[in-house]
Formats: sequence, C-alpha cells, structure tokens
Amino acid sequence: MSSLEPIFTSLKTAQAALALQNRQQKDDALRSAVAAIDAGRAEILAANSADVDKARAGGMKDALLDRLLLNDKGIDGIIEGIETVIRQEDPIGKVKAGWTLPNGLFIEQTTVPLGVAVIIYESRPNVTADAFSLAYKAGCAILLRGSSAALASNRAIVKAIKAGLANGGGIPDAVALADSGSRDEVDEILSARGFIDVVLPRGGRELIRRVVENARVPVIETGEGNCHIYVESSADIPNAVEIIVNAKVQKPGACNAVETVLVRRDALAALMPPLAAALAGKAELRCDGPAKAAITGGGLNGGNTGSLPFGLILKDAVEEDWETEFLDYILAVKTVDSIGEAIDHINKYGTRHSEAILTNDPAAQAEFRRRVDAACVYTNASTRFTDGGEFGFGAELGISTQKFHARGPMGLEALTTIKYLISGTGQTRE
Repeated sequence: MSSLEPIFTSLKTAQAALALQNRQQKDDALRSAVAAIDAGRAEILAANSADVDKARAGGMKDALLDRLLLNDKGIDGIIEGIETVIRQEDPIGKVKAGWTLPNGLFIEQTTVPLGVAVIIYESRPNVTADAFSLAYKAGCAILLRGSSAALASNRAIVKAIKAGLANGGGIPDAVALADSGSRDEVDEILSARGFIDVVLPRGGRELIRRVVENARVPVIETGEGNCHIYVESSADIPNAVEIIVNAKVQKPGACNAVETVLVRRDALAALMPPLAAALAGKAELRCDGPAKAAITGGGLNGGNTGSLPFGLILKDAVEEDWETEFLDYILAVKTVDSIGEAIDHINKYGTRHSEAILTNDPAAQAEFRRRVDAACVYTNASTRFTDGGEFGFGAELGISTQKFHARGPMGLEALTTIKYLISGTGQTRE
C-alpha cells in the first residue's frame, strides 16, 4: 500500500459524511477551529519561529521570508479570514437554475461539493488555514501539502484545526497534512485517480509546471503572477507613483506584486524622476534606454549621473526581465509608444493574473479592459488587491489564471460543481 493511500481513503470517507452536514453544523465546527487556533497561538508561533530561523540560515531571501513569517497579527488575520468564511452563505444546495421541458420534465441545476481537494503550496502557512476553511464550508475534504520550509508551522496549525473540529462536533478526518517532506508525495498525489477530485498548485513557475505536466487528476492552475502596470500621460502622476510603489514594495513576494511597468513615451519625463526617487533604497530599477535617460538626464554614459537619487540601484533591462516574476525588490520598466503596444506586450509576457492601467482617458480604459487577457484588470489601482480576503471571500485557495470553472481569486464557489436533478411523472424517451 502506498504511503498516502490510507490518508486518501480517510479523506474520501470523511468527505462523504461532510457533504451531508448543514450550514449550522459546518459553521459550528469552524468556530471551534477558530477557538483552537487562538488557544494554540503560542505553539503555532514557536513552530513558525523555528521554520523562519531554519529558512534564514539556509539563505532564503527576505521577500520570501516575509511570506513564511507569522506573528500575532498574522494569526489574527487567519482567524478573521475563517470568521468571514463562516459568515458567508453555504454554497451547497443552491438551485442555480430550473426549467420545464416540453415533455413535462422539470430540471434543476444545483450546487454540490467538488469532493476531495489537494492544495500543493509553498512557504505560506496562512494558506493552511485558508484552504481548510474554504474546503470545509464547501463540503470538501482537503489534503494540504505545504513546502518543507513551513513544515513545523503547518503541523502546528493542522493540529489545532483537528482539535477544534473534534471539540466542535465536526469531522477531523476531513483535513489532512502530507508532512513527510518528501517530493515523492507530490508524484503520488498527482497519480491518485479515484481518490482525488482536484489538485490546486499554488506557488512559483516550476511548481505549477510540474503539477500541470505530470498530473493524472484534474488541476486548477493558479499562482504565477508576472503582473504589469501601464502608465499613460493622462494619469495623475503623483498617484501613479504611489500605486506603483505599493504594488512593488508592499509585499514583493506575492503573486499580485507588479513586476514590469510600461510607460507611454510621452509620460516618461513626468513619471520616471519621482518614481526613481520614491524607489531609491527600496527596489532596484531595470530600465530600457528611454526610461533610464528620463531618470539620468541623458543616460549613464555621459548623462548627469550626479543627479541620481541617493540609494537608487539602476540597471539596464534585458529581454529576460520582461518574462520574469522576480518575487523580489526588483522592477523592470519598458517604454511603449501606444496603448496597443502595451497591450501586446502584456498579452505576450503576462501570466493572465493581474494587470493595471493608470489613466484618466475613458477610451483608453475601455480598450485596455476589453483587450487585456487576464483574470483581473485594474484601472487606477494597485494590483495588490487581487486576493480572496480583499475581494470579500475571507480567504482564498489561490488565484486561478485559467479560463474554465474558476478564474481569479478562488473562494467557496471554486470548490463546488453542478448536479442536475430531474423530476418526472413517468416520461419515457421515444
């Protein structure tokens, strides 16, 4: 018997029982899980501290350490997310549509749980609680497979969740953690036909590619975010600088952080000097020739280099930068001559995640919204809002960048599917 097969079997049995529970039962269990997480705060934070120390000693960069780190505020955020899920309507048993056929058959389209889900994710221990709460409320069992970097944190969180479910009359076996730390677990999960109904990879390009290319079970593709902000000359420049700095610096290790800014040529002179000043000491700029010249007053070779803001790291952009999700304090800047050129660049290099336009031209906004191929398209706002919590979902399973079933931040509805109920009075088909 494989190492995970007993867990697969237990999850499948638990999901069948969970699917029969009503909203009150599920919400009571989730409230008890919240109480257990709060009560286990010290143990969770101690485990996380050990994970962070180990990761720092192993050379993990600061932007990624930020994703791993939990503190009291982080625990409060986890609790708030679950409480928001509790307040939401039960997504199961909804009649989405109903109609009667000419032969008298009455058809109802209703929502049911998707089944047993697996989420494979990297160094974000908050995802452990987020994914559990959404799955449980949606009547789905879930297997959590986090990274080895967050193993102690995830163990402590799942321990608290299971204790809470047991105390609250819930079903503890509806959540499990694959915690051997072995990469073989992923291969076993991806081959578990008959046990697993959906796998959600949440992380960087290599993780997502590995799951998509090797899975023999259904996959909802999430994660990688090579996000752009396009700035037009009609934009409010001080506001544009504030938006770009927020989208890059507030949490650079997040998939919704901006990686490339596209600047209309006639906006360079107004935008680049204040943007460079605002990012000096905060993020490295990798600019093409015109964008760099707008900062230096003529270019680094023969330009007025003495006027560069103190602490600014300014480098020449290369082709590879346009396709890179840096997940770091690095921002690429490219000059474009039209909105069409900006859109073509985004649709070529983007990952269909989150894209933004900064403009006061309604026609440009309409064209950008219509033509940009992404799950989330912003006007005059930071891309950092692409998040289940910010969208009012309480938590999220990830950001889907595909085009079927679920797209964008995935909340409760993403873990439901359709069942048709057909009522007749003796009809037979000729």
